[in-house]
Amino acid sequence: MKGKKYVSVVVAAGLVTAVAAAPAVAGTVGPRGRADLQAMLDRIVDAGAVGAIAEVRDGSRTWRGTSGRARIGKAQAAPVDGRFRVGSVTKSFTATVVLQLVSEGRLELSDSVEQWLPGLVDKGADTTIRHLLQHTSGLPEYTTDMFDEAGIPKERFRSWTGEELVDRVRSLPREFPPGDKYSYSNTNYIVLGLLIERVTGRPYATEVRERILRPLGMVHTRVPGASPEVPGPHAHAYVPVRKGGKVVPVDVTRFNPTIAGAAGEIISTTEDLNRFYRALFQGRLLPAALVKEMQDPGMTKKAYGLGLEPAPLPCGTAWGHGGGAPGYLTVAFSSADGSRQVALSMTPYSGDPEKAALALLTSALCP
Repeated sequence: MKGKKYVSVVVAAGLVTAVAAAPAVAGTVGPRGRADLQAMLDRIVDAGAVGAIAEVRDGSRTWRGTSGRARIGKAQAAPVDGRFRVGSVTKSFTATVVLQLVSEGRLELSDSVEQWLPGLVDKGADTTIRHLLQHTSGLPEYTTDMFDEAGIPKERFRSWTGEELVDRVRSLPREFPPGDKYSYSNTNYIVLGLLIERVTGRPYATEVRERILRPLGMVHTRVPGASPEVPGPHAHAYVPVRKGGKVVPVDVTRFNPTIAGAAGEIISTTEDLNRFYRALFQGRLLPAALVKEMQDPGMTKKAYGLGLEPAPLPCGTAWGHGGGAPGYLTVAFSSADGSRQVALSMTPYSGDPEKAALALLTSALCP
């Protein structure tokens, strides 16, 4: 997800600038490359993350690494197979299900939201499914004022329905008419989750499980619903909070993820995320024509495709998504042909690990 105090480490223009400037390292999954990747992972921790884990795939070769700790004040290392909240990487899953429904002839990208969800968002505006997928709908951001200054949900364990989240912006004016420009809004993907349910008769989470997780064997990935837990091994997430005149870490690992829903609730692993993007870009989830649609930024000025963010690299444009949840940051990108992937999870606390994370991303994807 993305919003005040609830941001991804790489979103649109920030990714474009920082990744393009990051240095590339040759031979990333060879013997010397493994050492280089581990050093970059260590620099993420040195720059302020409590822990960081990553998986890099290059063809049939795989490197996994870990650095830092699973908890502040504890000696346990961040688990290399750890589960984590992927935040807005969820959008790629939601978009894939929507495009599968397009492939099946049950939807068209030009369909209006009004014809499927009457009265939900449109008041004279003609919002299409493509507008939602590409953040060109003009719908305002629903997460405004849902988090405190530290980034903790104000109603941390409350359950939200998709309709309740959309209701938060129903009375607000649009930022612009649909299709006029690009503006990232989590509201778009909450509406897409409701659309999936209307078309299929099943919750979006069920469709994600049956259409993506189960066929790909993504056994460590969860669409958690109202459960506040992160099941399995995981690093804890923290935010700094000022108490009694000093800054102390507050553990925010547990919260009710329905606040994110189809825009950002998934829990996964680096291995599963790489498996997902490889399958997507190699045509196991969608026809090639629709994958090409996902990788077309259209009028967004290279900011966003359909559920995917572009990352211009020295070796070409990579595609994937960044994601943020309280205390977790995720980066998951792939070469356009699906031959190389990198997935990185961090638990940032102080400083700014973004530059080190982007250097690892570039080095992992550029041979």
